[in-house]
Amino acid sequence: MTMHKMSDIPMSDQMASLVRHLRQEVPGCLATGVVDMATGMLLSFETTDSHPSEVLDLLAGATLDLFQGRTVTMIEDIFKERRGISSSEHYFQEVLVNSSNLTHLFIRSNHDEDVVAVVVCPKSVNIGMLFASARRVVREHGGA
Repeated sequence: MTMHKMSDIPMSDQMASLVRHLRQEVPGCLATGVVDMATGMLLSFETTDSHPSEVLDLLAGATLDLFQGRTVTMIEDIFKERRGISSSEHYFQEVLVNSSNLTHLFIRSNHDEDVVAVVVCPKSVNIGMLFASARRVVREHGGA
């Protein structure tokens, strides 16, 4: 069996693998995707339901707004200034959004801050298990 470093595997395969593992490992996962914050594009996704392509395109844009919208970056800059942080690293790493019947977790990769994984579960999901599972999978996908 040949072992490959994540850097040896094409980016699209890495993202597809991350999405697949999130769907398998996160309890009750209904959909998951990976957004490239540098381009605002949805790189890969899996869902239990069919969604119009317009919705999937909007997901990428909404994720970009959540993490790097103008107001969000202003808040990050103020927090960094007040705390004396000069790093260009983004301050916000995870966002949890509850809709009327779904829970959406947006989690920035700890290896590439331009990669954000999105996980959608029923609102009844155990939030602790959602965070623990998603964090573990994202962390294990070191190149993702």
